[in-house]
Amino acid sequence: MANYLKAIDSEWFKPRLSMSVLIVAVVFTVILVRLFYLQIVEGESYRALSENNSIRVQEIVAQRGLIFDKRGELLVENRPSFDLVMIPKDAKPVDVTLGKLSRYLNLPEEELRARVENSKGKPAFKPVVLKQDINRDLVAAVEVNQYDLPGVFIDVSIRRQYMGRLGACHLIGYLGEVDPEELKKGKLLGIKQGDMVGKSGVEKTYDPILRGERGGRQVEVNASGQIRRVLNKIDPVPGYNLVLTIDYRVQKQAELALSDVTGAAVALDPQNGNILAIASSPAFDQNMFVVGLTRDQWKALISNPSHPMTNKAVQGEYPPASTYKIITAIAGLEEGVINENTMFYCPGHYVFGKRVYRCWKNEGHGYLAVEDAIAQSCDVFFYQVGQRLGVDRIAKYAMKFGLGSSTGVELDHESRGLIPTSEWKKKRFGVPWQSGETLSIAIGQGYNVTTPIQLAVMIAAVANEGIRYKPKFIKGIETPEGKIIDQPKAEILERFSLNKHNLEIVKAGLWKVVNSQRGTAWRSKIEGIDMCGKTGTAQVVGRKKGEAERSEKTRPAHYRPHAWFVAYAPAQDPKIAVAVIVEHGEHGSSAAAPIAKEMIKTYLLEPEEGSSLINADIKNDRISEEKKDNV
Repeated sequence: MANYLKAIDSEWFKPRLSMSVLIVAVVFTVILVRLFYLQIVEGESYRALSENNSIRVQEIVAQRGLIFDKRGELLVENRPSFDLVMIPKDAKPVDVTLGKLSRYLNLPEEELRARVENSKGKPAFKPVVLKQDINRDLVAAVEVNQYDLPGVFIDVSIRRQYMGRLGACHLIGYLGEVDPEELKKGKLLGIKQGDMVGKSGVEKTYDPILRGERGGRQVEVNASGQIRRVLNKIDPVPGYNLVLTIDYRVQKQAELALSDVTGAAVALDPQNGNILAIASSPAFDQNMFVVGLTRDQWKALISNPSHPMTNKAVQGEYPPASTYKIITAIAGLEEGVINENTMFYCPGHYVFGKRVYRCWKNEGHGYLAVEDAIAQSCDVFFYQVGQRLGVDRIAKYAMKFGLGSSTGVELDHESRGLIPTSEWKKKRFGVPWQSGETLSIAIGQGYNVTTPIQLAVMIAAVANEGIRYKPKFIKGIETPEGKIIDQPKAEILERFSLNKHNLEIVKAGLWKVVNSQRGTAWRSKIEGIDMCGKTGTAQVVGRKKGEAERSEKTRPAHYRPHAWFVAYAPAQDPKIAVAVIVEHGEHGSSAAAPIAKEMIKTYLLEPEEGSSLINADIKNDRISEEKKDNV
C-alpha cells in the first residue's frame, strides 16, 4: 500500500515540477531579453539619460568687446548681472516651489509662472530665467532659503553697460534677444534662441566681431540640481574691442545742445571722412534695452511724435534750404554764367513770368556780387543764377558733392534724399520741367531733399577742395589685450577738380557769413578760430501771398521752418566740418549755428576749455539775429 501511494505522489508531482521549471525558465528568459534590450540595444540612450540626471553641460557666454572713442574714453563696457534661474526638472513640484519663491522674494507669482509657461516645449533640465538683473537683497533671500528652493539658483551673467545715458545711442545702437525670424533666415551663425545680438548701430554692424565665442563647462549636480563639482571647462573667447572715430567731448556737446529740441548734428574730419560726432534728438536710453523693455515702455518710444528711435542724422530728409546756395554758386561760377564781378540787383523780390518770387529780406539787398550774396543769403541773386543755369546743370554739381545718394555710412536704413532733374520729373509725373521750378531749386526748396550727413559730406568736400569721402566711424579693431588688428583706411568716393579761383570766391563768401557783420551767422563768430559756414531756413509749408516773416511766430510749431547750418574750421586748414538741423527751429542763424559753434569750439580748443562750454551760450545766441537768415 505504501508503495502504491508513493507511485501516485510521484506521478502527481512530476508534471507540476516540470511546469514550475518551465515557468521559471520563461521568466528568466524574459528578464534576460529585457536586460539585453536595455543594456545593449538601448544602452547608449539610457546611459546618456542617466548622465543628464547627474552631469550637465552649461554654456559660458563670451564677454562682449568694449567700445571706446578716439581718445580712449570708454563708451560701452560689460557688468555682472545676477539672474534668478530655475530648472523645472529639479524644482518639482514646480507650483509649490514657485509659491515659496514668490513669498520669500515678494515677487508676483503670476509673473514667475508666466516665465515657466513660456518655456514649455524646452527640455525640463534646461534653465529658465525667471527674473533678470535682480538686486543684492533678492540674491541674499535666495541664498538664505536655498534649502527650501530645489532647482532654483542665482546665475551670474554678463550685461552690456552704456556709459552715457544718451551717449551716441543712434550710432552705437543696443542689444536685444534674437528674434525667431532672424534665426530662420540662417544668417546669424553660432546664434541660438535666447542669445543677445546687436539690433542697431555699431552693435549690429560689428556684432560678429564684438560677440566672441562661447565656452562651456561640464558639471555634476545633486538631486536638487545644485552643482557638486566642475568636471571639465572650456573658456570662452572674448570679443574684439572697437575704437570709434568719434570724439566724445564733441558728441556730448552736440547732445547737450540738442537736448531740448528735435534735430540732428553730424561732425566729420574733412581730411579723411572720420565721423567726429553724430547725434539725433530726441534720443533714447540704451540701458533700457539691456534687460528688456516693458510693453508700455516700448509703446511710449514708438508712439512718440518726435520719433526717438529714428536716427535723423542719416534717415531724416529735409529741404536743404539756403545751404544749397553753395552748390548753386559753384555751378554758376564753374559753368561761366557768372563770375566774381557779376552783380544782380535785389529789391526784395524777383518777377518771373506771372509770379513774384520774394527774398527773405523784404526791403532787399541792393546790388550784390556772388561773395556778398552768399554772406547775406540773397534769394534774388540765386534765383537769377539758377534761371541761367537750369535744373540739370545745378543737379550735376549737387550730385558731385554727394547729394541725392547714400553716403555709404555703415548704419541701417540710410535715406538717399532727392536731387531733381528734368528727366526725373518727366518719369515721376509725366510732365516736363517748368522754368519757374528752377528758381525754387536754386535756393534749396522745391523737390530738393537731403539728409544731415549728406550736407556734412558736402561742406567737408568744399573744405578739402573737391574730395568726397565715405563717412566712417571705426578707427581701429583691437584684441582684448589692446593689440591693434585692423585700422580701416579712408575711402574716397569721388575726387573732382574745381577751378581753384572759383572755389576761393565761394569760400570767401562762407567766411563772411560768420565773420562779417552783414553775414547771416555773424553772432556765431568764434574768437581765435576762423569758421566758415552757411545758414538755411527750410520751409515746411509755403507762405500765403503778402504774409510777413514775423507771422511765423503765430503758426503752430509743426508748421514753422527747419533751421540749418553747415560749417567748417579753421578756414585755412580745415579739421572739422559740421551740419546741424533743428526741426521747426525757424532760423539757422539763431537755432542751428550756435550748436555748430560749440561743437567746433569743443573740438579745436584744449579739452579743459572745450569741456567748460555750457548750453546757456547756445540759448542766448538763439534769441538774437533772427532776421539775419534766408526764408
